Formats: sequence, structure tokens, C-alpha cells
Amino acid sequence: MGLIDSIMSRFGSSGLKATSRINVEARFERTRTSAVGTMCTFFVAHDRENNRTVGVKLLDIEKMELFESRFKGLNKPSEGEIAMGMVHPKVVETYEAGVTTKGQAILVMEFIEGPSLQYIIVNKEEALVYDRRLMLIRDMAEALQYVHNRGYIHRDICPRNFICLPDMSGLKLIDFGLTLPATPPFMTPGNRTGTPLYMSPEIVRRRRTDKRVDIFSFGVTCYCLCSFKHPWQGDEVNGRAALYHDAAPPTDLMEYCPDIDPKLSRAIMSALNPKVDERTPTIEQFIQSIKTVRAEY
Repeated sequence: MGLIDSIMSRFGSSGLKATSRINVEARFERTRTSAVGTMCTFFVAHDRENNRTVGVKLLDIEKMELFESRFKGLNKPSEGEIAMGMVHPKVVETYEAGVTTKGQAILVMEFIEGPSLQYIIVNKEEALVYDRRLMLIRDMAEALQYVHNRGYIHRDICPRNFICLPDMSGLKLIDFGLTLPATPPFMTPGNRTGTPLYMSPEIVRRRRTDKRVDIFSFGVTCYCLCSFKHPWQGDEVNGRAALYHDAAPPTDLMEYCPDIDPKLSRAIMSALNPKVDERTPTIEQFIQSIKTVRAEY
């Protein structure tokens, strides 16, 4: 059985909504230029069938098969299965997952008009006041807590994968393309995937992983949101950048943000600790540690 046939059969047996093959051209009117990513093509469209604006993600078959081949025999759920099972206010809703008439895996999802955290950080949106940043950090933590409680490791927590609401009153987590079950067969050494600037040393060094890889990436994301800087400043933006994460200490957040609540700074620095045994162990502990941080600090 090929990968695409396997995806279709798994939806049928899992009780999730299985679709007949989707004719992309007939059903969707593209309203924006497509964006091509590492493993997919994404575009915004009008869904003629449901009369709504949606985001459409078409997965690259060859790259998808290459990634899935790492877990042969482990009964790994597909990205569509995982995404369809994520129903939470801080996670982008996936309406439908299936296969196109051309044999590509497809996800149809909620579209949010707002910017990504990546856009905010790169453009140094100084107008994003402290209380809004704190609120976004809490939203990120809530989204990650939900993913972990569902029994998964996201494995690509980074600013690009958080989309803000248009009025900046909140955000949602996207993209479960690298997400894996948080069970021993999927946490063995060797699977080095993610966004280099946010990858934990365990992933970079091909060591055993667990949910703390997400805690590290989350901590780096929070740091960047607060300071518009990376805790390990450097010119490398490729895979080599992650090699610095356990080769030198990060710059203390208070150096860039002297007016930040010290409790928030300590929580973020603990989350991004390159030494896994000294890192914040759970997202619940992070949430608890910033519970008394005041928005008006």
C-alpha cells in the first residue's frame, strides 16, 4: 500500500472525517499567491463548497514519503490525522484532510488574517506593548500545553508557526508536519528535524528527545518576542546556527529588556536552558511560574 492510500485508509479506520479525492481547481478559488515551503505549498482560497475563506496546504509527496520512512513499522499518525484531532481555541482548526485528485495529501484549515510572530520579530514591532507580549506568551504556552496533553511533541515550535489575530488580541499555533507521538519509539536518537535557530541541543546532537525539546524552542521564541533578538546572537541562519546552543551560554534576557518583570525573564531563561536536566521540565511549570507576572509591569 502506497503512502497516499495508507492516509486514506487510516482516516477511515480512525473515525475522523475521510474525504473523497478533492479536485483543488474545481473547489478552490485562489485569492493569494501561493507560498512554497520546505515540505508543502500553501495558499489562501475561497472554498466554493462551504462558502468561506480557507488556508489550503498541499504536501510535497516525495519529501513527505522521505520523512515518513523514518518511522516505518511504528504506525505513525499522519499530519492530517494529528491536525484534525487538535481542537482548541489556541490552535488553528483543520476542517478537512485527505488527498487531491492528483494524489497529493491536502489539509483545508482555518485562515487567520493576522501576522505571524516571525513577522513581528523581524520587523521589530515596537508598538506591541509589554502587556500584549505577555498575553501572547501565555497563549503560546496554552497551545503547547494542549499539544502535550494530547500526547504529542510538536517539534517545530518557532515564531513562524504562531499566527496572531488581526487585532493582536491572541494567537494560534499552526503546522503539525513534524509532530510525533510522545512515546518511546518516536523519541529515540537520530531524528534531526526542525527550525535550526529554535532547535534544542538534543535534536541537534541526535540524542534521545522528549517534550522538553518543545520547551526549549518555546523559550527561544518567547525570548525573541520580548527582545527582538536571539539568545545566541550570530550571523548563521542555517543548520549550523543550532550548534551554538550548547557551545556558549545565552545572553541574559535582562540585558536586552531591563524593564521586564524578573519573574518572566527567569522563566524564559529556564525554558531555553541548553542543559536538558536543568531546563523547565514541563509547560505547566512554566505557566505556573509566570502566573503572578503583572501585565502592567
